[in-house]
Amino acid sequence: MIIHAGTVIGSDGFGFAPQADGSLQKVPQIGNVVIEDGVEIGANTTIDRATIGSTLIHKGAKLDNLIQVAHNVEIGNSTVIAAQTGISGSTKIGKGVMIGGQAGIVGHITLGDGAKVNAQSGVSKSLEPGKAVTGTPASDYTQALRSQAVVRRLPELEKRILELEKIIKDLQSNS
Repeated sequence: MIIHAGTVIGSDGFGFAPQADGSLQKVPQIGNVVIEDGVEIGANTTIDRATIGSTLIHKGAKLDNLIQVAHNVEIGNSTVIAAQTGISGSTKIGKGVMIGGQAGIVGHITLGDGAKVNAQSGVSKSLEPGKAVTGTPASDYTQALRSQAVVRRLPELEKRILELEKIIKDLQSNS
């Protein structure tokens, strides 16, 4: 196991219960963090201990610098997570998952084994094993690329539509 400088392991999770008077009461964080063999954790990464139970970083996982891992998160074997990613509480990340930098992942979802999350993606729903997503909100990677290609052509398509509308108008006025 390699843990780089400035890493915090076992800090309080972000848990507050709303009170009747509108205030927030801290929820005790009494769990722990379990880090298995072969894990590397980059500089200034924070891993919160579980509210109850364990935050788990499984064998061979690689975490870059500046990552936030919230309470009760589970990170699967040989998963890689790039810098500035935030993982909200109780998220389960499968084996061999790849997460690009600056991704944000909501809590209480599952990323299936082998899933791929592109950089700067916002993941708000569970992903099936092997699913690749990109964007905010995250959507199917291949479909998103097709959409981007169409968006680049919009000025040309608008021009063609205006030309076709003129042709149709001329045909209608000549009938």
